[in-house]
Amino acid sequence: MATTTPRAGAPVRPAPARRPRRALAPYGFLAPAVVLFTAFLAAPIAYALYLSFRKVEVKGLGLGSAGRSETWAGLDNYARALSDPEFLGSVGRVGLYGLVLVPLMMALALALALLLDSGRTRVGGFARTAIFLPYAVPAVVASLLWGFLYLPRVSPLVDVLEALGLPAPDLLSSRLVVFAVANIALWGGVGFNMIVLYTALRSVPGDVYEAARLDGAGDVQIALRIKVPIVAPSLVMTFIFSMIATLQVFAEPTTLRPLSNSISSTWTPLMKVYRDAFVRNDVYSAAATSVVIALVMLVLSFGFLKLVGNRAFDQEK
Repeated sequence: MATTTPRAGAPVRPAPARRPRRALAPYGFLAPAVVLFTAFLAAPIAYALYLSFRKVEVKGLGLGSAGRSETWAGLDNYARALSDPEFLGSVGRVGLYGLVLVPLMMALALALALLLDSGRTRVGGFARTAIFLPYAVPAVVASLLWGFLYLPRVSPLVDVLEALGLPAPDLLSSRLVVFAVANIALWGGVGFNMIVLYTALRSVPGDVYEAARLDGAGDVQIALRIKVPIVAPSLVMTFIFSMIATLQVFAEPTTLRPLSNSISSTWTPLMKVYRDAFVRNDVYSAAATSVVIALVMLVLSFGFLKLVGNRAFDQEK
């Protein structure tokens, strides 16, 4: 085969260093997500943080743009938010709401996942769909459905109880409204958590269960000593998601508010943020309150993860 060689004395030019196009492909795929994240999440968070340190100063009669100017507020908005009795009251109600909802939701989701994984039911596919289906219903629609079931004048449940001679409780009263709101979230959230736990259980090899049965373990022992420890990471994840959703409760009490006098415009922290921002037009106080809520979520989430991680490390030791 004939080969060509460069002429003697001719300068040898190095090949231009071209970056292959495939090296730029990952950045092309990431670009839409980065743009959307920056435009609709990072930028609004930064702007809310900026507004939380600002306030409006009124001069004279406050008429026109000259009478109202935006100035630096420092930590005044945060001090007002943390000392506001309406905000503290909403935090207390959400705390009670979370104590009612989260443990019950986790227990039901785990029990249903274990039941479906045991193979005791013959309609496993239908049962999974039926349990998960309420999660697909929007929170506003679910709140409207349950709200009319709570109203004594239109609820068929009240008619059934009266026909049986049983007293019908007013679930929208000030004493029971927390449980009424928690019931809506429970009805919609159990299915999601159940699917997450059931998926984790299905990923376990069947040889593990077979070995346990050969050792004489029953269904209850297998569930408590094998299945529950295996799905512990999924339980931690669903618990954190449920805790964050509890702090962000907004749609259910807001939808039920026209049906009950027991739910105020500041019944939850996010309802107070909405009232301050869009009713009182005090976006600076609303921004400070929202930043406080976000910090509480961050501290609780990472604190719980740290606690669980330390306990797991101690058990391994």
